[in-house]
Amino acid sequence: MRSWLLTFVSFLTFYAVNCDVYFEDKLPDDSWESNWVYSEHPGKEFGKFKLTAGKFYNDPEEDKGLQTSEDARFYALSRKFKPFSNAGKPLVVQFTVKHEQDIDCGGGYLKVFDCKLDQKDMHGETPYEIMFGPDICGPGTKKVHVIFSYKGKNHLIKKDVRCKDDVYTHLYTLLVKPDNTYEVLIDNEKVESGDLEADWDFLPPKKIKDPEAKKPEDWDDRPTIPDPNDTKPEDWDKPEHIPDPDATKPDDWDDEMDGEWEPPMIDNPDYKGVWSPKQIDNPAYKGPWVHPEIDNPEYTPDANLYKRDELCAVGLDLWQVKSGTIFDNFLITDDLALAKERGEAIKKTQEGEKKMKGEQDEAEREKEKSEKSEDDDDDEDLDDDATEVPSAQKRKKSHNRHCGFEGDEEDDRLVFQWVMKDNEKMDSFHVFLKLCFITTT
Repeated sequence: MRSWLLTFVSFLTFYAVNCDVYFEDKLPDDSWESNWVYSEHPGKEFGKFKLTAGKFYNDPEEDKGLQTSEDARFYALSRKFKPFSNAGKPLVVQFTVKHEQDIDCGGGYLKVFDCKLDQKDMHGETPYEIMFGPDICGPGTKKVHVIFSYKGKNHLIKKDVRCKDDVYTHLYTLLVKPDNTYEVLIDNEKVESGDLEADWDFLPPKKIKDPEAKKPEDWDDRPTIPDPNDTKPEDWDKPEHIPDPDATKPDDWDDEMDGEWEPPMIDNPDYKGVWSPKQIDNPAYKGPWVHPEIDNPEYTPDANLYKRDELCAVGLDLWQVKSGTIFDNFLITDDLALAKERGEAIKKTQEGEKKMKGEQDEAEREKEKSEKSEDDDDDEDLDDDATEVPSAQKRKKSHNRHCGFEGDEEDDRLVFQWVMKDNEKMDSFHVFLKLCFITTT
């Protein structure tokens, strides 16, 4: 028993010592402004971030994050941390994204850089090691980017990983393992996984078509051939168009002036098209010819596709048409279990957000309903007022006000509301004409 206990304690000690959190920022307060650095790259007007939990949340303090605050802006903000390499270890990159503005077009991804990053000059062309996270633009682009830099070139994942496109907070997690496999998780649920070499074009293909191989000249890859014994029927050939047999020459047709009359042409109902013999199975068919492949002399396997020699900073390098996205809960570690533990809070966050937003939406519906009711009451009051025949003095004042001159009280008996009551479908211009130039006795 003592021996087993010592072994277990040793395991826990080893695990604790060998599992690292390289970077974590839950943005608890305004100290982020001294830790994160805005880019000052010339030629672009960068937007600003603000610390907020947004319009709806579970906890007003815990749910605070960095929110884009200006529409149609580039954003460039980064933070450095102690350099590390993931050689021989898993790498986990994790953060939350909340598109509470119901984003139509904009990025929600995170970039991870090496130590060569100049934070004051970060921009869209700045080299990075990893780019990961959601990107939305219209109905056609709703994807999770997973991009790795390899030998100076950025490589996009070949699979289509769909992102979340609602207005609530979602947790995005990328796991890269030393065996060159990966996983993508959203809200702690695996949505994609596979092999780095298979799902990215890091390396040339293992096999290529043999440049020396050619299809044999006698190779017949036609499944069917024309029947050599088939013959065209004697009555097959008919013209495609014929003169209209029902057409007659117009009575006013003058042959000397108009030339010889010819009936118009119509489609021939007996026309059968171009004849071709029927197809039969080709007795010499050998199937499709497959180009033989050989080992690609330019292919060299790389057991270190997963490895990043140096990671030193994270950055939000984005373009957004409609601002309002909130980024939070940044974590880079080699411990997937820890990342999942941190991510468990996402469920409670989403529940609180949905509850508050539901209450806000219901309040807005009640407000609109109340305003509509008040508008209807106002319309009824106007109708009631318009049924009363105004006094002569009121008619006189109304006439003068609308027509801009003194009129005769006896002739000018109409006022605006009275006319409108009898002419509900009349536009304002014609009401004006009636008010000013048409009188009643």
